[in-house]
Amino acid sequence: MMHIEHTKVKVRDLVEGYKDDTQTGQVSGLDGKLDIRPAYQREFIYKDKQRDAVLDTIQKGFPLNVMYWAKTGADTFEVLDGQQRTISICQYCNDEFSLDYRYFHNLTDDEKNLILDYELDVYQCEGTDSEKLAWFKTINIAGEKLTDQELRNAVYAGTWLSDAKKRFSARNCAAERLAKDYMSGSCIRQDYLETVLAWIASKEGTTIEDYMAQHQHDNNAGALWSYFSSIIEWVKSVFPTYRKEMKGVEWGLLFNEFGTNYPNTDETEAEVKRLMMDEDVTAKKGIYEYILSGREKVLSIRAFTPNQKREAYERQNHRCPYCEAEGVDREWEIDEMEADHITPWHEGGRTIPENCKMLCKPHNRQKGGI
Repeated sequence: MMHIEHTKVKVRDLVEGYKDDTQTGQVSGLDGKLDIRPAYQREFIYKDKQRDAVLDTIQKGFPLNVMYWAKTGADTFEVLDGQQRTISICQYCNDEFSLDYRYFHNLTDDEKNLILDYELDVYQCEGTDSEKLAWFKTINIAGEKLTDQELRNAVYAGTWLSDAKKRFSARNCAAERLAKDYMSGSCIRQDYLETVLAWIASKEGTTIEDYMAQHQHDNNAGALWSYFSSIIEWVKSVFPTYRKEMKGVEWGLLFNEFGTNYPNTDETEAEVKRLMMDEDVTAKKGIYEYILSGREKVLSIRAFTPNQKREAYERQNHRCPYCEAEGVDREWEIDEMEADHITPWHEGGRTIPENCKMLCKPHNRQKGGI
């Protein structure tokens, strides 16, 4: 059964022995007894105004929001909720930033003591890992919610995850340096890690959770990094001319399917350029998948407008040319018909009134076999 205890912790005790190890990502306080950044916590992301507001609140003696710690040993804890506030306090007391142009060391003794003697409201909980995680999800609802990947990190913490986070989740991590122009999202919010895990899980026919469970106690995430590096190198080889539309493409899924293909780069570049200039292609990001797969739907070819449809409908006297070819003389309501290209788009047909024909819905949906 979960045990919860309310206590007060002075700032001077919290900041005692504060350490932020940039190599391992470990952040600790309370003379080494408090793990401020457990595996499931994100990197420090407070903006200056948020950070300054924490210290302003303390200096004025106003109450700060409650913090939550989980007991990990006889006298050791990890931060469940309140990491951002905790690091803000510790960084200021360690002269890592100034407030109103004054560092902590610039304060008078009574001003320093005002901060150091401030008492933080802390709830300490003790229970099983699943109980602590469930409680964390509950208390996190009112704040800035964890992402799905951050919650997965809480469950599958271990040597593999620690290495994966160094490669994919830290500021200026290897993944960001290698592929920030190709990846969407934020590495520190675990977007890079979640994306590459989704790619490799798809390749192996499993889920992110299953993949993390299988590798939780691996010595490192070298295999995942090798897979990711191969994807980016392949992309750069196949599409050497970078365009902003390449950012956020599901490159890993394309690599899983087409990673052994290396088309002629001159021909590929010419096709990319042609499609980028084609006003009928509304999903420019889909050009890269189309070139590899030929799946036209990823381009979201521009649809005929209602006016263009009406013009074709009247020109055809409300009849479907396929029905007429079968000897069926029937008038259709316009909402019973759908627009189609007379000359298909992939054969150079444009989405213009002269290239529009209206087909009854039954024929339009089976025209591929007609």
